[in-house]
Amino acid sequence: MKIAETSLPGVLLLSPAMYQDKRGVFCETWNKKVFSEAGLPENWVQDNCSYSARNVVRGIHYQIIQPQAKLVRAAHGTVLDVAVDLRRSSPSFGRHFAVELSAENGHMLYIPVGFGHGFAALTEDAGLAYKVTDYYCPAGERTIVWNDPDLAIAWSVSEDDAILSAKDIEGKRLRDAELFL
Repeated sequence: MKIAETSLPGVLLLSPAMYQDKRGVFCETWNKKVFSEAGLPENWVQDNCSYSARNVVRGIHYQIIQPQAKLVRAAHGTVLDVAVDLRRSSPSFGRHFAVELSAENGHMLYIPVGFGHGFAALTEDAGLAYKVTDYYCPAGERTIVWNDPDLAIAWSVSEDDAILSAKDIEGKRLRDAELFL
């Protein structure tokens, strides 16, 4: 597995070896030994998956109570996956990193505690699978509005075409949100 730094300290792009033949593809998406040697979490407590239609935008989500690190991959289709630094004390506060994750490229994004996460489905349907290091805590969940102009994220989905949940429509601007120190 290749592990590469991104433009945001702590956010890593992981590229597992993919073995393909006429039957399909095999890849290893998590290995305790490899993660331990790389200094990444080994104690994942929950696996999640979501399925989205084209132009669905989810996020930018994070938890103030029981914050979670995430390991995100596309199990089906393609998404634009985004991590946003929400640590006020960080030199990269308010900056984001975006990458296309697809079943075909096999890339995964490691997002540490202190970052928000969002994605946009770029194919007819997309399935996202991700591990988290703490349990979901509804009381601690927060949302930054996906199209906050202060973040200037190029989502590859227009505001007119974006399909959003009520929670995502009502997200706060970065400047008004409860964030990490």
